[in-house]
Amino acid sequence: MDFMSYLFVFMLSTFIGFMVIRGVSPLLHTPLMSLTNAISAIAVVGSIVVAGSKDYPIGVRILGAVALFASMTNIVSGFLITDRMLKMFKKQEPGK
Repeated sequence: MDFMSYLFVFMLSTFIGFMVIRGVSPLLHTPLMSLTNAISAIAVVGSIVVAGSKDYPIGVRILGAVALFASMTNIVSGFLITDRMLKMFKKQEPGK
């Protein structure tokens, strides 16, 4: 793939990530968390391409796998924190 193809994939993933995050209710995500998850989602797409391709040297593929792990950890942690925040606002039943 040439540079223009990479640039097209990057711009497309940025646009899709922005539109998906924009559609999430502000009550579910703080702006910082949603922006971080959008950036991590772009990093996941890029790291999957790098880690799964045999066109790159082994060192670069290992770095792609590390980037994939770090980005996925960030995304999952963001959703877990959001879930915990939402549980804080639920009304507790008496006696529990």
